[in-house]
Amino acid sequence: MDGSTISAHAALVQLMVMVSASDSEMSDSELKTMGGIVSHMPIFRGYDPDKLISDAETCAEILGEDEGVETVLGLLKEALPKEYGDTAYAIACDVAVADSHLSQEELRILEMIRHELGVDRLTAAAIERGAVARRRSF
Repeated sequence: MDGSTISAHAALVQLMVMVSASDSEMSDSELKTMGGIVSHMPIFRGYDPDKLISDAETCAEILGEDEGVETVLGLLKEALPKEYGDTAYAIACDVAVADSHLSQEELRILEMIRHELGVDRLTAAAIERGAVARRRSF
């Protein structure tokens, strides 16, 4: 997207890292989910997976700064076309439920993402329900 500080792909990677790190723990299941999203979702078509570690490290550096979460959210909003807010929120939800536990911190960060990207409550509820349904097992 013209005028963006980072690419939409990098912003989505940072989104995933932010959600995963929100509870101060990046679980193996969250990392595996992030890799699967990058490898298989059409939105990442054209993304160089070799940039994943670098994009994730950049996010970790930003999150370590004062108001790091707000900075990452601002970069996401700037880099992502408005009509992709629901897709970004779905990605965030998939990462959040990857370890089958939603912490208060993850719930809060999801709320902030939904608000920043303008995802309405009904759409968000449907996305959240789908994320939980995809993780269900016997």
